[in-house]
Amino acid sequence: MSAAKRRPEVTSPFARLVGLSFPEGGGPQCQMKIEENVLNVYGTVHGGAISTMADVSMGYAVFENLREDERLTTLEMKINYIAAVSSGVLTAQARLIKRTRNLAVVESRVECEGRLVAIALGTYYLSKKGPRESA
Repeated sequence: MSAAKRRPEVTSPFARLVGLSFPEGGGPQCQMKIEENVLNVYGTVHGGAISTMADVSMGYAVFENLREDERLTTLEMKINYIAAVSSGVLTAQARLIKRTRNLAVVESRVECEGRLVAIALGTYYLSKKGPRESA
């Protein structure tokens, strides 16, 4: 199976745990319906939920560009929160900016029904899978 066909929801139990979905086709890389369990004490989406979406979408953008014998790890991520939201569906779309032999730089935009909520920039370390990891 090629890397482009692997879906994060299949390989990441964490994505399922936090309620992310991954639409097929050309749509957003991940979505989250805003429900009470992702709200903070002020009734808006918790920054950690938004940050998780950005990280997962950026990881997915890198994942699509990995060879079968590679894995990825988040090295660092910066996020700017633009707007607070309390209802609707969040979407995160990421794009690979640059990939080298061992690093990938990626950007993610998190929106809520067309409204920009956050922008994130991440750096990911690319390495060979260990002998115990399946190829």
